[in-house]
Amino acid sequence: MNRKVAILAYPQISMFELGCALELFALKRPEFKDWYQTSVVSLTSTKLQTIAKIKMEVEVVKSLKAYGTLIIPGWNTQSKNIDPKIASSIKEFYSRGGRIVSLCSGAFLLAELGLLDGKKVTTHWHYSELFQQQYPQVKYVDNVLYTFTDNIGCSAGSAAALDLGLEVIRQDYGAEIGNQVAKRLVVAPHRQGGQAQFVDTRPVINQQRFAATLDWAIQHLDEKIEIDDLSKKALMTRRTFDRQFRATLNQSPKQWLTQQRLQKAQKFLEYENLSVERISEMSGFENAMNLRHYFRKYLGITPTQYKQQFKL
Repeated sequence: MNRKVAILAYPQISMFELGCALELFALKRPEFKDWYQTSVVSLTSTKLQTIAKIKMEVEVVKSLKAYGTLIIPGWNTQSKNIDPKIASSIKEFYSRGGRIVSLCSGAFLLAELGLLDGKKVTTHWHYSELFQQQYPQVKYVDNVLYTFTDNIGCSAGSAAALDLGLEVIRQDYGAEIGNQVAKRLVVAPHRQGGQAQFVDTRPVINQQRFAATLDWAIQHLDEKIEIDDLSKKALMTRRTFDRQFRATLNQSPKQWLTQQRLQKAQKFLEYENLSVERISEMSGFENAMNLRHYFRKYLGITPTQYKQQFKL
């Protein structure tokens, strides 16, 4: 795989999205073999001014041919005037199979170039109405953290850039390394793209008991776990438990259990020489058919393909 990553710099670039891209892909990580080789590049000008009038100087490249991944850290949602050099370079990059990762409002640039037509896409919820008005040919998806279709990933608002970036790292290096990077960023290792972008803040009831219940579930993933049993362990009614679960983790208890079991299965596939049937039992999926179903649903590949790609 081409490990070279280009982060596109442009006038009035957002420093937050740029910072997320740098932290995820440009920070040196010598403990990981063959880590990304990342450059911040411009296709038009060496000297640029970001928002808040911060000036920066970057490398100008004639094309993106040398790179395997292009990061677009936001874009001006009101701009229809795209420099022809930027437009042609990005289109050529995508046409030859390059992967594009759009952060927050970066989806506006890709949509304007026609690269998102017919694809499921998201962006910051604040821009959702404007985006749908301007690009009705794009299948806008509301209330998700990120989408990934046909080698193009798009994140929702600001912090969701980290979620999408971690998903890219998991695709390239496996769940274990993705989780290690997440821990160093002090963020959740895996928030599925199907979660809501934001939730109302509510008081947390019996937080310690709630956390202890989740810890217990993680230690017993290979067993049959009923949600009613979890609510009892947390000393809550089922309705209160479900409500607090969504308020705390932005997902249902069933979705969370599936994700935990997937992560456990991924570790077995990466580190152990076990059959798919045995791994399905040890991770709580009961049988290989269920394991394959959830792997395809959430990861887009089979357990066998995952093992071939990420076995350590």
